[in-house]
Amino acid sequence: MKACILCGGLGTRLRPLTLERPKPLIPLLNKPSIVHLIEHLKTEGFTDAVLTLGYLGEMIEEEVRKIEGIDIDCVYERTALGTAGGVKNARSHLEDGTFMVVGGDHVLDLQLRELCQFHETNDAIVTIGLICIDNPTEYGVCDMDADGVIHRFLEKPKVGEAFSNLINTGIYVCDPEILDWIPDGEMYDFAKNVFPALLDAGKEIDGFLVQGRWTDIGNHEMYRNACKWKLDQISGSTRIHTPQIRDPVMIGKGSDIAESSMIVGPVVIGENTTIGARVLIGPYTTIGSNCMIEDDAHILTSHIYDNVRIGRESLIFSSIIDNDCHVHENCSLETGTVLGTRAVVSEGAILSSVRIWPDKVVERGGHLQSDVVD
Repeated sequence: MKACILCGGLGTRLRPLTLERPKPLIPLLNKPSIVHLIEHLKTEGFTDAVLTLGYLGEMIEEEVRKIEGIDIDCVYERTALGTAGGVKNARSHLEDGTFMVVGGDHVLDLQLRELCQFHETNDAIVTIGLICIDNPTEYGVCDMDADGVIHRFLEKPKVGEAFSNLINTGIYVCDPEILDWIPDGEMYDFAKNVFPALLDAGKEIDGFLVQGRWTDIGNHEMYRNACKWKLDQISGSTRIHTPQIRDPVMIGKGSDIAESSMIVGPVVIGENTTIGARVLIGPYTTIGSNCMIEDDAHILTSHIYDNVRIGRESLIFSSIIDNDCHVHENCSLETGTVLGTRAVVSEGAILSSVRIWPDKVVERGGHLQSDVVD
């Protein structure tokens, strides 16, 4: 089986995390999210993948070339082409048989093999992977009958407009014929352009309710939710045995945890990280490699990347801290705060749900309630 993975987006809603990396390389449990995706595709029986690359695509290609056990090709877009246009741009890799389209920012554990088998036993040109969610207003909803045939779509319905909570995951199993419905070199989307054209022409589109979990990491809240349910899946048992560490906790090689510190899983900590005395690390937290967490700091439901230093008695909760940042002593980073790479938060500062762009410095004792950008 072959997958076409769409990786051309700018990830603007995730800034500052995407100012120096493409969205598919955002760390998820200390590993790029696209690596998780490709590893899941391998477990589902996929042997080939084609990546459509745009913004900072060379960084993605360098990372995925390290993955073994699957053949990977990369195709670059000179300009943004949309979901369908990006697939058409990779046509030479997709004409020889059925293929699956999946977003490079998808985080999932769906049973994709069943979706492919359903498509192969039916006559539709495309089968859409569907899931049920409580609030469909940020997605495209579909009206599907008991035979799995889709009759209408509505993109991002307003309150009161949704006729279903079956949403389009952006995962499609396609016959090569669908490429003929996409113009060359144009911005073109499946949901907005291709699917309405197919329905207008009387072509059958099928839907399949996939089992498992799925999200895309379109914004910081969705990213934190993805981290949470991935952490729920870990089963690691720490190699450091103290009464203050409660599994599941995964700790990388070379990391050192003071005996007086408490860690309550699920938690993932990278390699060569030092946790000082009386530190509290709460559930649903990830800390990267080569970090220093100083004495009496509290880190709760937060995600800290590599080479980060957190000062004494600082409080970090429901926040994201990118590589090479330094948070000094007695600081407080409150829910929704995001630090870009190399940001510095000076002693005693309070950050209330703000985004700080790379290399910015927050003054000592400052209380920020608005973003600090270029």
